[in-house]
Amino acid sequence: MKVVILAGGRGTRLGEETTIRPKPMVELGGKPIIWHIMKYYSSFGLNDFVICLGYKGYMIKEFFSNYLLHVSDVTIDLSENKTIVHSNASEPWRITLVETGEATMTGGRLRRIRHHLDDHDFCMTYGDGLTDMDLAALIEFHRGHSGLATVTAVSPTARFGALALDAEQVTRFREKASDAKDYINGGFFVLSPRVLDRIEGDSTVWEREPMETLAEEGSLFAFRHDGFWHPMDMLRDKIQLEDLWARGEAPWKRW
Repeated sequence: MKVVILAGGRGTRLGEETTIRPKPMVELGGKPIIWHIMKYYSSFGLNDFVICLGYKGYMIKEFFSNYLLHVSDVTIDLSENKTIVHSNASEPWRITLVETGEATMTGGRLRRIRHHLDDHDFCMTYGDGLTDMDLAALIEFHRGHSGLATVTAVSPTARFGALALDAEQVTRFREKASDAKDYINGGFFVLSPRVLDRIEGDSTVWEREPMETLAEEGSLFAFRHDGFWHPMDMLRDKIQLEDLWARGEAPWKRW
């Protein structure tokens, strides 16, 4: 199963951090947050990634192009123009990096990578959120219902828009959550490639028309997760996540 990561946004609420790098390259514990996300998926045996690039996407390309230099011991022989890798500590990842446009919306990015997907269901997430969710259970849940899409429903503070649920089916969206018991889009999806037919073009926002249409059709289901979930939206989020990592208490660290 492939994993699609939306990594093209600017992340303007992180201030200076994202004036020099794309949001998924902001570091936690010396590694980009996208690396943490990929390590988490990899811990469940998901190692085939399609990354949707946009703002400063070349930095993500350069990071993975030179990945062995980042994680391994090497000897660089300038006289012979040769690099010897001594201890290869890299992961078994296959990474497809796709330029999806700097101003393209989330739905448009998904539409642009359609030719890199096959006819099987795939995972999708954003390049800025961490969790301790059981991804195997999420995938099993998706395969067990009749819909085309599964969204993870989480219940954090009330600063986000809410999902209205009828049992396990998403029925509608509310602009803002009314209390802490409301569930919101947690950003970890399992999708049929057929959902891409709901995306008209680059300006389509995945979280609006496509998800709303799927909900109206009864094709969008929610996997509830009441454990750890934390996006890196603002500088305070980065500080909190850094603190968890530094104290050895990062719930997402399964490796």
